Amino acid sequence: MRTSRRVQRKLKRAVRPATHAKIRRPLRAVRRATVDPVTAEIIRGAMETIAYEMATHVSLTATTPILNQSNERNATILDANGALAALSVGIPQFMLSSTLPVRFALDFFGRDGLYDGDVLVANDPYHGGGHLPDYNIFAPVFYDGEMVLIASIQCHHADTGGAMPGGYNVDARDIWAEGVRFPAVKIFEKGVERKDITYFMKVNNRTPTFLGDLRAQVGAAQLGARRLQEVIARHGVAAVRSAAQYMIDFAARRFKEEVAKWRDGVYESDVYVDHDPKGNKDIHIHCKVTVKGSDLTVDFTGSDTRQNLQAYSTFGNTRGYVVAQIASMMDPSIPKNEGFFNSINLIVPKGCCLNPPPERSVAAGTHHPGTEVGEAIAKALEQVIPERCCPQIYKMGMPTVIFGTNPKTGQLFIDHSVDTFGAYCGAVHGQDGWGAMNVSFGNLIRATGEINESIFPVRHLARDYAIDTGGPGKWRGCPGTLYIKELCAPAQVYTYVVGIKYPMPGIAGGKPGAPNQLKLRCGGPHEQVVEFTAFYVDHQPGERYEYRYGGGGGWGDPLERDPQKVLDDVLDEYVSVEGARRDYGVVLTGSLQDLTLAIDREATARLRAEMQGGTTDAGTTDNGPPGSVV
Repeated sequence: MRTSRRVQRKLKRAVRPATHAKIRRPLRAVRRATVDPVTAEIIRGAMETIAYEMATHVSLTATTPILNQSNERNATILDANGALAALSVGIPQFMLSSTLPVRFALDFFGRDGLYDGDVLVANDPYHGGGHLPDYNIFAPVFYDGEMVLIASIQCHHADTGGAMPGGYNVDARDIWAEGVRFPAVKIFEKGVERKDITYFMKVNNRTPTFLGDLRAQVGAAQLGARRLQEVIARHGVAAVRSAAQYMIDFAARRFKEEVAKWRDGVYESDVYVDHDPKGNKDIHIHCKVTVKGSDLTVDFTGSDTRQNLQAYSTFGNTRGYVVAQIASMMDPSIPKNEGFFNSINLIVPKGCCLNPPPERSVAAGTHHPGTEVGEAIAKALEQVIPERCCPQIYKMGMPTVIFGTNPKTGQLFIDHSVDTFGAYCGAVHGQDGWGAMNVSFGNLIRATGEINESIFPVRHLARDYAIDTGGPGKWRGCPGTLYIKELCAPAQVYTYVVGIKYPMPGIAGGKPGAPNQLKLRCGGPHEQVVEFTAFYVDHQPGERYEYRYGGGGGWGDPLERDPQKVLDDVLDEYVSVEGARRDYGVVLTGSLQDLTLAIDREATARLRAEMQGGTTDAGTTDNGPPGSVV
């Protein structure tokens, strides 16, 4: 790849690689060995295929919907030092937090304490993980008695024990109240299952099908180890190690080439979360991004340090969101491996909301302020690369968890409400927001209502796009969704809601999406609007909850949107006739009902000129409540 002389000069100024705050260096230095690029790519392709096969194995063999339907899993291949070498197409956030628990295990057991046939489990947020529901199961890969690689598979489980079903105890006083912690535990040793550990894990989990999920994940790690041994047998230990290091070095070089094209400077932003589950308001994230030559520093000094918060994102979780956001703004052909990660100089002060003091609760903070890390980076870098900026975030709080006794089975059911809806996708330069997930959870498959209705005692009554909820912009944010679920058996609901005060943000002059709103006990005498957290709210059969998910943010000045696109949005019932005038300065004549709408181009030009000059208020038209439903 050719680079300009300016870029080459900036690259030369990078005298040493950046380091991650709080991340130890590999156990031993990797000796550079020569490998031809073709062989390196072949081995990389084999590793990625094996990772995909591991992830698919879980989907085909797991027994709980959150694992076998949602794609909420990711497989990774690491080298013997715990450096990420290859990955599957799954949930990027899992991939991004997979390395640190493995490195802890390498430190804890040492090289002499791990054996061929071992399989380990880890989920502890304070030993590198994200939050307790995310179980990382990994197996060292030996060849001729020497550890060469590590096969790892990460999955989100339906329960973790602790005080509240579902793995999200947002009222936990500390990490122990959230569930059972596994820093690094051998579940298989030398190929033999440790039945005491398996049984211990089973009795500390409420999910009736947990053991099947655990075995599916163990089987995936063992499958990965066998397949990788076949690759090593074919190419040799030296070639495999050299290929992994070659791709890590390649990613680092390509990363720095990208950064070298950006304008040098210091770019800052401040973003906020509405509140934590206890109601503490305006959780603050401060971000300072420094571009200097080919070096990139992301510094969160100045973020919230209040000691009474119930909103903490672990360092591993924060790091994952940082990498996901930056990756979304770079050439997608750059491999996402240790070379990419280590090219970011990440500063996250201990004790702030993005790197908590020891043993604090992190169930809520995994989502917020965790995801706002991406928003902060995007808002900072929109000052230098706005055409690449779209906050890879969501505004949710936590999944709306429903639990009770399923009358069909007589067993506990836990429905995380990870069902299909469209929301949270902001616009990007050149493209309206679409009904998809953000990059951090980009391959998550939300379950269809038909499937979940056959599993849980619920009915889905609505999942409609809502009018005037997508953030206005030259490119419009994805509309939000009116989501209605009716309960068919006595159950309790608990959840945590944000995005009310601080909805999905716009970029480069784009406007934010509509705010969230959640109503519980609808259809009964005790309907309530959730202000921040709902704890154990009883619902009787026939009662429902109604969640108005706000839309994605817009990109660019709404007055620059093509009037024809605005008319198309009105015809598609994404935007109302009044919203077209109020938000976009587009005057329409005719009737939507009769499909006779047309653009009054002269009136539109006059109105836009007045709005740009600030001489008129286009929003005085009474168009009813925001988020009117299609």
